[in-house]
Amino acid sequence: MFVGHLAVALGATRLRPRVPLAALAAAAFGLDLLWPVFVLAGLETVRVDPGNTAFTPLDFASYPWSHSLLMSVVWGVAAGAVAARALRSRAAGAIVAAVVVSHWALDVVSHRPDMPLWPGGPLLGLGLWNSIPATLAVEGAMLTMALALYVRAVPARDAIGRWAFVALVGFVTFIWATSPFSPPPPNTTAIAAVGLAFGLLTIPWLMWIERHRLNR
Repeated sequence: MFVGHLAVALGATRLRPRVPLAALAAAAFGLDLLWPVFVLAGLETVRVDPGNTAFTPLDFASYPWSHSLLMSVVWGVAAGAVAARALRSRAAGAIVAAVVVSHWALDVVSHRPDMPLWPGGPLLGLGLWNSIPATLAVEGAMLTMALALYVRAVPARDAIGRWAFVALVGFVTFIWATSPFSPPPPNTTAIAAVGLAFGLLTIPWLMWIERHRLNR
């Protein structure tokens, strides 16, 4: 999934104790932020394979260290420990850990059977990405509901808080909705670079947004 992960981060802002949206987004996309690093390091493999599924031309040939269930739990525990220390709340750390692991569960829904339970273990995947309309409907519904929850819980206190958030949602939605119709990436280096650039752009953007929204 893509905007489905953002939906989880937005929805989790309603939990108590409240965790900053930027931290929740980093957790929700965490496995996808680790994955480009492992691809560039040669530890994981992705191939450009148009038609692999209807929604993406990528063949996630091997990504046990970023996207197996076992390792998602490991990364979740690590992220939760950091969050608990930074936010001085074990409960906040537990929320961050759960959001990290939610990535694996959502990816199982969208991917074909390529999601490992553990490195070298069985592969799972329900294949939502085999249908573009179904993917747009499911993830779109998730994002819509999560946006409604977030704007009520964390309303804008000025124009920056309102329009910077609208711009970010529009940017992410555009990337997601047009991806099935865009040319495939030229190589794996480009795939990894785009993945890293997404994180380096969106996480600071969210931090800026929340400085201009009310924390209820």
